[in-house]
Amino acid sequence: MCRHAAWLGPPRSLTSLIHEPGYGLLRQSYAPRLQRYGTVNADGFGIGWYDDATGPEPVRYRRAVPIWTDANLPGLARAARSGCLLAAVRSATVGMPIEETATAPFADGPWLLSHNGRVEREAVRELADDAESSCDSAWLAAAVFVRRRLGHPLGDALAEVVVHAGTKDPEARLNLLACDGTSIAATVWGDTLFLRLDDGVLVASEPLDDRSGWQAVPERSLVLASPAGVRIQPL
Repeated sequence: MCRHAAWLGPPRSLTSLIHEPGYGLLRQSYAPRLQRYGTVNADGFGIGWYDDATGPEPVRYRRAVPIWTDANLPGLARAARSGCLLAAVRSATVGMPIEETATAPFADGPWLLSHNGRVEREAVRELADDAESSCDSAWLAAAVFVRRRLGHPLGDALAEVVVHAGTKDPEARLNLLACDGTSIAATVWGDTLFLRLDDGVLVASEPLDDRSGWQAVPERSLVLASPAGVRIQPL
């Protein structure tokens, strides 16, 4: 159910998450190595990045088509450079719409969010008044954004929503990945997540390459990454 990745550190191009690595998101869209649910991620993709010249709100590009069909993406991904990047490929849950509004990353103000997993929508509907799409991921994003607008730190907002939804729906899979331009927060709840520390931090559903140094994040954990370092704590 989807693959996602993010970078925080010195500016890089989005192609460093998608095309350049041997197992970047392009390859993970049709041949994921560690995906526990589903076999391909062909129901859409999205990218997001931050540009100081345009202000604090991120730039997004989303499509409801397989990532390998978009002839414009390679050039765009090479040109889009930032110190904070997020990208995702989607495998839609059965019954969920396949449309751009149901495709990550979701956005609100300076925040971007992606969801890898599934959850009963009723488990999160009480946490938000509305959502961009009827899909479960959009409702999760809306719930996080509500708490963020109330002033909750990004990690706290993710943790509150995930624990609530996971309690309401014991079968839920709730790997969230969010950023705000200066930090990343992610949860591990039902699927894989890996970290790699280079001159910054890479966070991905599965390793983007075969280099050593990738660290599996324990189940039911919260990852917090900022220029000050990386912290992992239980949910």
